[in-house]
Amino acid sequence: MIKLTLNKIAEIVNGEVVNGDGANITSAYPVINSQQASSETFFVAFVGEKVDGHEFVDAAISSGAQFALVSKDCKALAIKVADVKIALTLLATYVREQLQLMTVIGITGSQGKTTTKDLLRHILSVSGETIAPAESLNNELGVPLLILRCTNTTKYCIVEMGARHMGDIAHLAKIAKPKIGVVLGVGKAHVGEFGSREIIAKAKSELIASLTSGGTAILGTYDEFSPKMEVPTGVRKVLFGEKSECEIRAADIEVREGRAHFDLVTPDGRAAVSLQLLGLHQISNALAAAAVATNLNIPIESISAALSTAEVSSKWRMEISEVSEIILINDSYNANPESMAAALRTLALISQETGGVSWAFLGKMHELGESSAMEHAAIGRLATDVGIDHLVVIGAEEFLADLDLKSSGGESAVHYFKSKEEALSMIEHFAAGDVLLVKASRSEEFNLLAQAITERLSEAAE
Repeated sequence: MIKLTLNKIAEIVNGEVVNGDGANITSAYPVINSQQASSETFFVAFVGEKVDGHEFVDAAISSGAQFALVSKDCKALAIKVADVKIALTLLATYVREQLQLMTVIGITGSQGKTTTKDLLRHILSVSGETIAPAESLNNELGVPLLILRCTNTTKYCIVEMGARHMGDIAHLAKIAKPKIGVVLGVGKAHVGEFGSREIIAKAKSELIASLTSGGTAILGTYDEFSPKMEVPTGVRKVLFGEKSECEIRAADIEVREGRAHFDLVTPDGRAAVSLQLLGLHQISNALAAAAVATNLNIPIESISAALSTAEVSSKWRMEISEVSEIILINDSYNANPESMAAALRTLALISQETGGVSWAFLGKMHELGESSAMEHAAIGRLATDVGIDHLVVIGAEEFLADLDLKSSGGESAVHYFKSKEEALSMIEHFAAGDVLLVKASRSEEFNLLAQAITERLSEAAE
């Protein structure tokens, strides 16, 4: 954070300094977990549904936190406010206004935000200090926390922007004030909350509407909504994709070992890219990152080299590992129809290349509203259409609507289990060379299934 006195912070957030000297100068950044507290931080005491952060103020201070932001009385040096979340937003908004030389890139879309963020951070870090969230800090709490990690030496700040309601992205954009806005695509994730893809598109377009003259709108061409979003006067429009009319595009696409290889084509020329990430769907994420970097005058040679060496650092997203000669793809961070389809196609590609048997362990996709049953059934059909050998469904019978258990004759063998624990019985049927995919919405905790599979395979190999 930029240097401020505690008194100045209190003024910004409409609070008061308690239990200490308000003249103290700080550049500490906020944390909401007392275990992350250090001498470089201050502790934000949120009152949640299950946990009250005020119970951890003393622990955070003991770990070195310089002060606390609180809404209740405490004994530590603190700034007391009426509402901690509002105070954090006010502080982040003020700090952003002081960092006029910093370029903020806002990224939204139904899927791919975190991967695109990771790729872009890898590209931009060579050009200057780049701040981006280690995880998906894409809401009204996460974005202020991210902005308050920026300093006078920060050149780029990459902000993911998610939405659960209309107005959410507009609120985040008001805080972050992006110069570049990226819409990756409009899919079916959260359609249960919004009601339709048209409304989702309107919510995503709030990022583009927030851009001011001199800014740039970078729009994907992988759905019917994104490329048609209205761009404000004075804002440059850049399309990315695989069509000839795209300013940033991929040409001569090939797949090797489940990874995309293509030529990146920009106004600056053409350069070869060999992605380290699994799946053809990663091309769109790479192109979005390349479009931002091109707009920031990063040489195409630097962009292609960075894309070819980047590995996504965010956990449980198409993570690949090998245990006892069995390949495990852990994509358990989240799931929607588009990402589920992409993961299944990737599994099919890899197993075809290796010659191994393919196993898809799938769990429920949440927040699909009235279309949930239809979307699950479509994914079940897709698994058989792309040639997955074993479809293992856990606690989501909707996948099976159009399928027969233990079907055979060229289709997938279909297995159903009520729990992850029961599904582990399939491990005894694995053989060297097999390829496994584990995927479901995050609340299904399929990361635990991936961990259990890995542990069982490791134990069997000992």
